[in-house]
Amino acid sequence: MELSDIDLNLLVLFQQLMVERRVSRVADKLGITQPAVSNSLAKLRRLFGDELFVRTPGGMVPTPFAEQLGEPVGHALGMIHAGLNQRAQFEPATLRRTITIGMTDIGEIVFLPALIERLGREAPGVVLNTVRNTAVTLRDDMEAGKVDLAIGLIPQLKAGFFQRRLFTQPYVCLLRRGHALDRPDLTLADYQKAEHLVIVSAGTGHGQVDELIRSAGIERAVRLTVPHFVSVGHILQRSALVATVPQRLAQTLVEPFGLSMRAHPAQLPDAPIHVFWHARMHRTPVNQWLRGIVFELFSGATHEAAGT
Repeated sequence: MELSDIDLNLLVLFQQLMVERRVSRVADKLGITQPAVSNSLAKLRRLFGDELFVRTPGGMVPTPFAEQLGEPVGHALGMIHAGLNQRAQFEPATLRRTITIGMTDIGEIVFLPALIERLGREAPGVVLNTVRNTAVTLRDDMEAGKVDLAIGLIPQLKAGFFQRRLFTQPYVCLLRRGHALDRPDLTLADYQKAEHLVIVSAGTGHGQVDELIRSAGIERAVRLTVPHFVSVGHILQRSALVATVPQRLAQTLVEPFGLSMRAHPAQLPDAPIHVFWHARMHRTPVNQWLRGIVFELFSGATHEAAGT
């Protein structure tokens, strides 16, 4: 027998008869008449070539064949019901899986402490994993469901992706507290006289800020170049260097490393930080829940837009 040979509603009725054992109760449960239950049972008997249920003073007793059929039918209907209602049944507290987010080292510093604390309370069974959002396979990995979200300044993610802006932030000057230039009125001339720490951060949108400074004709004495932001606090703490960094990173590093944050004297565009997710994950319960947490924790944001 093929699935196309049988009406799924007949199997639902069969399962209810296995549970209730009375035609009247099944009729009430399904919202149909007792004759309709009897007619459906007659169809099932013809399909399976078996009586299936025998009427007795104690109710409808299943035949040995019906008992044999009952377990797989009940399991299959349960799986279908769970699949159709998975959104309503989604409970973060019972979630057991690894969640992967693409982000830079800036993202790890700015986002991870609050995010892991929140997930620990709401979904203790979740393991959080990060990958660099500069990875050449990021687009493919997100399409394949290996990466759930990406956060940052990621111009390469457009077509096939949804995005929502979390916030925009200016670039600021970060330097050691007590530095000779540690004053509110930091001028462009002061900035050009200083020795600088430059973060290349290849493959991220933040790497473009150095190109903007150069194209504006601003000359700097570069003393040290590093490929990432994670060492910035340690370096500035014990040197007279000045670094140009995104504001939220600076706010995170100021207190732990004894640093000062000053408005940047150059006219630099703000950096927009977005959350990206693949279109195929847009309506999945886990992804919707995860996005909601990220938006709630970090957003000063506006709207969602699908890539074109």
